[in-house]
Amino acid sequence: MSVWYAFGNLIGYGVDFSTNTAAGRLLTAGLYILGLILVASYTANLASELTIAKSKDFISGIDDIKNGKIPFNRIGILVGAAEEEYYLREVSEGNKNYYPLTSRAHLYESLLAGIIDISFTDSGISEYATNNIYCNLTLIGNDFNKGAFGIVTPREWLYAQDLDVNILSLRESGDLENLRNKWFEVKNCLNSFEASTAIGIEAVSGLFLVFGVIIILSLVLFVWTKRHNIKNGLFLLIYIYINFQL
Repeated sequence: MSVWYAFGNLIGYGVDFSTNTAAGRLLTAGLYILGLILVASYTANLASELTIAKSKDFISGIDDIKNGKIPFNRIGILVGAAEEEYYLREVSEGNKNYYPLTSRAHLYESLLAGIIDISFTDSGISEYATNNIYCNLTLIGNDFNKGAFGIVTPREWLYAQDLDVNILSLRESGDLENLRNKWFEVKNCLNSFEASTAIGIEAVSGLFLVFGVIIILSLVLFVWTKRHNIKNGLFLLIYIYINFQL
């Protein structure tokens, strides 16, 4: 009955009998408070989880930038780099209406300071930086403007063929992809979407501690109100024990 009583009051259903003592009413009040706070905490946690799951970035890729979704003076471009050439050719049609940046460090500092909203940079470097150094920054959208890079060697270099064979071997064996995963996809920053908002034991430990104190107070109150009956019962037990010994 005690389990049924606690369960019924926690879920708010109630039970088919009522308490008549002060200790019982105190325990019932503690159960009501415990159930109310647990339900409110779960509701708030569920709302937070759903909000995070449905939240989206204010841009989805390069097309939003071309369509003017971001003010051009809030776009940071590294001056003299390939990013500037791409921006002038594909976005602004030759108009230098961007915020000029002098270095990659200047780029990250401007983003963190709120001077600019977005910037273009190499995806490999940015992936490593946002995953391990600048945890408050993130990459948006897919890669664009992919280019080809080559390795410059002297003419008729003695090891040219060996280099080609080894690079091809590394690609076919998957070692190049493993190196990319090791150095660029390692993540020391916790993504806000991956952060769990689950209610832990530490968060509700104080609540159960207070409820434990209420239980103890209820027991003390019950013993105090029944002290005369308990005293008479003890005297009766002592009397029966003495007579039994005789």
